[in-house]
Amino acid sequence: MASAPRTIAEGFVFTEGPRWHDGALWFSDMHGHRVHRLVPPGPVEVITEVAHDDPSGLGWLADGRLLIVAMEHGRVLRLEGDGTINEHADLSPLARGSINDMIVRGDGTAYVGDMGARIFEEGAERVPGQTFRVAPDGSASCAADDLASPNGHILTDDERTLIVAESAAGRLTAFDVGSDGALTNRRTFADLTPEKEGVVFAPPDGICLDAEGAVWVADPLGARVFRVLEGGEVTDTVRFDDVIPVACVLGGHDRRTLFMCVAADWRREALAKVGRTGRIDAVDVDVPGAGRP
Repeated sequence: MASAPRTIAEGFVFTEGPRWHDGALWFSDMHGHRVHRLVPPGPVEVITEVAHDDPSGLGWLADGRLLIVAMEHGRVLRLEGDGTINEHADLSPLARGSINDMIVRGDGTAYVGDMGARIFEEGAERVPGQTFRVAPDGSASCAADDLASPNGHILTDDERTLIVAESAAGRLTAFDVGSDGALTNRRTFADLTPEKEGVVFAPPDGICLDAEGAVWVADPLGARVFRVLEGGEVTDTVRFDDVIPVACVLGGHDRRTLFMCVAADWRREALAKVGRTGRIDAVDVDVPGAGRP
């Protein structure tokens, strides 16, 4: 693995939700209210704008239409072929906090995390979060409850295992996925240990899977992206000095490029003071990506 990350795109406010799809890197500029597409080495294309909300998690229906999580209004949006945006699912009656990351199965079933708190409201009450199951027709239900700020979601190649990053618990949690999309057999995939001196907690944010079953984890408090095996052993780490990483995905023509979303901070107020520090960094890795995203 390369010793230091390289920057492949910059000038964004806050990059999030990276996905490798159809030969390109897709990602949200959450506080810039846009969704982008990049075929390395560039240029970056604006796919759509979400003017009145913060776009986050991304995924695709079976017919190729893009789904976008609109965080603060608690909705999953759908980008139509003519460029218009329609509501796919309204999760606001079910959500207890901001909805955030999302993963979508091949049949169009989406899993969306409810953080259990309004994450951009300082001092907001935090309650147990949940993962929603959104059917291809937009109907939604709670698939897993009592999660500690469920953030990144990933699916194995066979789509029979879902792994969730519980940010407020410092762990990765796995579920079996039934043929009907139900989640059962909840278990701990890995408890995460902080590495950086003075940091007492390792909150997983965005995550992705590789072909050996290891998970790459973005750890914003530790300013690192690291590879962890089931059980908790860390094998590789990418460290940052000037920014914090919040999400990652394995892509490229052989899925051996680890793309990472980084910025100077994650809070709107702090980012307003420092300008457009959001960027996409990358390193080359030995083990290719697997599953979704």
